[in-house]
This record gives sequence, C-alpha cells and structure tokens, in this order.
Amino acid sequence: MIELRTPAEIEAMKPAGRFVAETLATLRDETKVGTNLLSIDRRAHDLIRRAGAESCYIDYHPSFGASPFGKVICTSINDAVLHGLPHDYDLRDGDLVTLDFAVAVDGWVADSAVSFVVGTPRDEDLALIDTSERALDAAIQAAVVGNRIGDISAAVAAVAHGDGYSVNTDFGGHGVGRTMHGDPHVPNDGKPGRGYPLRDGLVLALEPWFLAHTDELITDPDGWTLRSADGSRGSHSEHTVAITAGGPVILTDRSFLGVG
Repeated sequence: MIELRTPAEIEAMKPAGRFVAETLATLRDETKVGTNLLSIDRRAHDLIRRAGAESCYIDYHPSFGASPFGKVICTSINDAVLHGLPHDYDLRDGDLVTLDFAVAVDGWVADSAVSFVVGTPRDEDLALIDTSERALDAAIQAAVVGNRIGDISAAVAAVAHGDGYSVNTDFGGHGVGRTMHGDPHVPNDGKPGRGYPLRDGLVLALEPWFLAHTDELITDPDGWTLRSADGSRGSHSEHTVAITAGGPVILTDRSFLGVG
C-alpha cells in the first residue's frame, strides 16, 4: 500500500534523516585504509545506541536474505554493490567502499547510502561514483508533484546510459515511512510518463546503483552481499526524499555538514 505523509509527519521524519546523514558523514570521515568492516559496524551500533535510534537492518529478514542480517550497516566493497554484510576485512589502498544505513527515530525511518574510495583512487572508480551521484541528483529533480515514477526511473537511466553504463532493475528505490521498504518500487530504468503519479506527501528512498561493466549480480555465500557477475566494481548513491508541493525535500541531505 502506498501511503502519503502529512506536512507534520514529514517534519517528524527529519530527525531520522538528520541522524542518518550525520552518521554516514562520521563513518565516511573515519573510514581509512586499514579500517576493519566490523569496526565500522560497531561504531554505527554505538552511534545508534547513543541517539536512542533503532536499526532497520539487524533483524531484517526479507525473502531474498538467507537469514536475519545481524548487523546495523551495509558495507559493500569493490565488486560488491548492495547489501554488503560486514565481515572481518581490513580495507586496502584503493578500495571502493559503499556504506548503506537506515534507522528509525521515534518510529520514522530514513535510508541513505554513499560510495567513496579509501587511499589512492582509480579514475574509473571516481567516474562510476560521479555517475551514481549525478543520477541521484537527476532522480531528485524529477521527484516533483505531477510527474510519475517512470519520470524518476528515466532520469536515472539517462545519466547511466549517457555515461556508458547498463542498468539493473531488480533492486531500486522504494517507499519509506514507518518501515524501511514500502511501496512503490522505483526502478532505475523506465519510461517517462508511466507508473504511479507523484503526489504531495509521498516519501521515497531514491537509490541509483551501477556496475562498471555489467548489470548482472551474484549473491555471496553469506546469503546477503550482492556482487557484479564479472568482478567489476560498483557504486551506490541514495537519499530519502519527500515529495512536496514546494518541491523535493532531501531528508538525508549531508550538505549542511559541509560534505556531499
């Protein structure tokens, strides 16, 4: 069921969005060559506890997951792009890192993801990250009252295809509110003018993600981590966005912290 939020409810979602933004900014700043993925998860867990927030991941067990996730943040490295299960791995120079984080504050959920490189970056990785970030910007610009879901999807795909990347539509954006994943599904490719009409009060997690040389995924033996089928690297950018009569409101915006 697709739910629309009142202006008061969108206002009530802002603390969750701000906390997710602040946490991702903190974790990105602290993540360096040599940082262990389990340390990132412990740090996120500590920040959640201090804030009195609630993890959306730790007990999460959808049909595509082998078991409850058991951690509070997704850490996808290099050829992993989605649902990366934190494990005992020390980051190496040049690793491409994606952190995906969702929590509830006072019963309202916010969800966001950021990709970056630790140490010495490769030009190919920076280009891929730039594409996912520009695709997210395009998605947000299309998230206006009067458009449709297909307009968002087409905006994402136009950026990807324009930069030479293919698009997987198995996983994409989604509704956000009292739960992390709700209707509608927002694929990262589609036709403008098609799909559910965007209305005042609709809140979506928009999340372009791309792989450098394929659009096919494989699942790790951990039952969660999704990797490229050919070993090429991936980037994932995500914000929680409220569609309002005054335009899109980015609830997980990190720009107020002086970071992207």
